[in-house]
Amino acid sequence: MRAISPPICWHDSVMTTTTPKPPSPPNQRSYLHRVVLAYGVGMLFFLTLAALWYGAEVFLLLFACALFAILLYELSRRMAARLAVRRGIALTVIAAALAALIGGGSWALAPQIAEQATELGSVVPESIERLRAAVARNAFLHSILSDLPSADAIRKQLTALAPNAGLVFSGVLGALGNVVIILCVGLYFAAQPAVYISGFLKLIPQQRRPRVREVLDTIGDTLARWLVGKLVSMIVVGVATAIGLWLLGVPLAMVLGLIAGLLDFIPYIGPLMAGVPAVLIAFSDSPQLGLYTILLFLGIQTVEGYLLSPLIESRSVALPPALTIATQVLCGALFGLAGVALATPLAAVLAVLVTMLYVQDVLHDSATPPGDA
Repeated sequence: MRAISPPICWHDSVMTTTTPKPPSPPNQRSYLHRVVLAYGVGMLFFLTLAALWYGAEVFLLLFACALFAILLYELSRRMAARLAVRRGIALTVIAAALAALIGGGSWALAPQIAEQATELGSVVPESIERLRAAVARNAFLHSILSDLPSADAIRKQLTALAPNAGLVFSGVLGALGNVVIILCVGLYFAAQPAVYISGFLKLIPQQRRPRVREVLDTIGDTLARWLVGKLVSMIVVGVATAIGLWLLGVPLAMVLGLIAGLLDFIPYIGPLMAGVPAVLIAFSDSPQLGLYTILLFLGIQTVEGYLLSPLIESRSVALPPALTIATQVLCGALFGLAGVALATPLAAVLAVLVTMLYVQDVLHDSATPPGDA
């Protein structure tokens, strides 16, 4: 038999409905805290960019001091490991040897280098005028060389090059002041690097300090390897250029070799900048000597590019050429000659930061920093 369900009775007084409670209003204090924090981070970011923009010269000077400190630290560390002495003793020996080298070299070679440098400032414009007159008969070459500046303009540019090449101060005394600051501050950094690194890490939250220390160690190791390799390359290129120009009979061989060695610090662009005055001076003597000078620079750069640099980069750091050149162009446009000179180590630092802080930490990819590649 089918069961009959009892009738449902609706009682107005009994019927009740359970409605969900409305969401509680957000915490006003927490909301304001997040807003203030977001605006504060944004303002700090823009203030940092403004400080880097208006204080770019100071930033570059401090970066140069850090590079010199890293070089001293790496050389002293290697000497201490080989001779089984304390690193402080090795650093003292290196600093004394560097002071003796600078002092003795200045005493012995400074008059000759200064005389040749002064002569170089007058020989290069005259060489361009002679080259312009020699090719004036050829219409195609004349149309190309007509865009070259006049001798007076070149003299003015060479005169203004040294003051504008400084990092913070200008003029000859300012350039010497920059050198003194780099030497002194770099020596202090290299003597007690842990003091400055620990002071910087105190500004970082505690849970982030191990990772930041790891990044700083990787940056220091990358720059140390690159600087030691570049120092070897600069010495080889400078000595080979001076000896080769002297054997060819090119005037001002010593100062041209010194320029070639110093400009070799700037990859790709530096050798071109060093070869121009030497080739112009050689062509002013004779076209045959100019051709031999071109072959000399091509030979040195070929040996460096295909033999010396691969051997050094296999033990140090290999940066992508496109990244290096792009950084040189950008830093040159923003900061001038000092930016071009420091563009490559800045590119190395940028590559380490992007690899470790973005690719590894954000994208969780197993990329390798350039110093460990």
